[in-house]
Amino acid sequence: MSLASIVAVVVLLLVIARWGVQLWLEQLNQSHVLAHAGAVPEAFKGVMDEATYAKSVRYTLAKGRLDQIAGTWGSVVLVAVLFSGLLPWGFHGFDQRLGSSAWAMAAFLLVTSVALSLPSLPLEWYDQFRLEERFGFNTTTQKLWWMDRLKGLLLGIVLGYPLLALILKLVEWMGPWWWLWAWGALLGFQLLMMVLAPVLILPLFNKFTPLPEGSLRERLLKLAERTRFRARSIQVMDGSKRSRHSNAFFTGFGGFRKIVLFDTLIQQLAELELEAVLAHEIGHFKKKHIPKTLLVSALGSLAGFWLVSLLATQEWFYRSFGFEPGSIVPALLLFGLVSGVITFWFSPVAHWWSRRNEYQADAFAAAVMSEPRSLIGALRKLNEKNLSNLTPHPLYSGFYYSHPTLLERERALASEQRRDLQPSF
Repeated sequence: MSLASIVAVVVLLLVIARWGVQLWLEQLNQSHVLAHAGAVPEAFKGVMDEATYAKSVRYTLAKGRLDQIAGTWGSVVLVAVLFSGLLPWGFHGFDQRLGSSAWAMAAFLLVTSVALSLPSLPLEWYDQFRLEERFGFNTTTQKLWWMDRLKGLLLGIVLGYPLLALILKLVEWMGPWWWLWAWGALLGFQLLMMVLAPVLILPLFNKFTPLPEGSLRERLLKLAERTRFRARSIQVMDGSKRSRHSNAFFTGFGGFRKIVLFDTLIQQLAELELEAVLAHEIGHFKKKHIPKTLLVSALGSLAGFWLVSLLATQEWFYRSFGFEPGSIVPALLLFGLVSGVITFWFSPVAHWWSRRNEYQADAFAAAVMSEPRSLIGALRKLNEKNLSNLTPHPLYSGFYYSHPTLLERERALASEQRRDLQPSF
């Protein structure tokens, strides 16, 4: 058996292994949830009533079943795409008709990525208009849902197409060190988007209005002042036009930074609880979680480009999936498709680090508020309103939860309460 055949078999086994573990984790979680489904667990009495808890169990099980179907379908599509010869056929067709220029090959990558997103559309539609609708979360319309996807496609063309062409041009211009220059171009693009997205892109999808004058605005501005968090404005986003789920975040850099609250969040929480939620978000900023996350992401993309530069010199990598060696384009495409079956196994490490950041932001919020009760109240309401899974299996949450569970966060906050809550900023 040739090296190319061995690599193809290994990749196929990795896809099957990931699919099998995903199904097992979903089944493990569903069994764990059902084992606690008889009545509201003692730790959560007062968080949810019996009817809401039963509904949250049904919602968790329904989402899990859909995830199993989506995972199976996604694995089937990936195997078909990798080993059917469709990709080499499409690449050859583009090369024959449009040539091998950077602009033509960038078009191939863009068209291929759009085509690969199409098989998941029916399940995404079902999730929004059947499952989310059934549990009372969906508020969007068919027109708005499709318009969102059309806008996303147009943004991909306007922004992604030139970036892809630039990266391919750098391959031509920079020789063996192209990967370092391509990484620099991608990093510069991402930083630019962090500045421009709040001003130019987000308003294409949602309406942002200043938080009206009143006690809530004064409370939040005082919080920003005493934590020395400079923000250009506090704005309300009309998240309710798509879903009843809620969130809060801040976006932008320096003078462009703004605090954003979903209108659903304002409807669901009391003012003191909203202040605690914002204190949590400021905690992420004060603990430098955002630049640290950007650094890790940047190092990951740097490693990715370096690996592509190595794989692009290996004949066996191309022949494993039916390509002829030569162009960098198949290597970029194949790496993007195959990398997910490897990075999946490292997701518990990434989520452990994310949960660690959440604990730190919670502790900061409790210190700023001089008590943890407000944040605990907010977390309880948000878990209740979002029908969150209160009893996930620990192994499942390790693979899929970027945030600690409600019980884990309450325990951590309770331990903080036993200390002197002194903010440091």
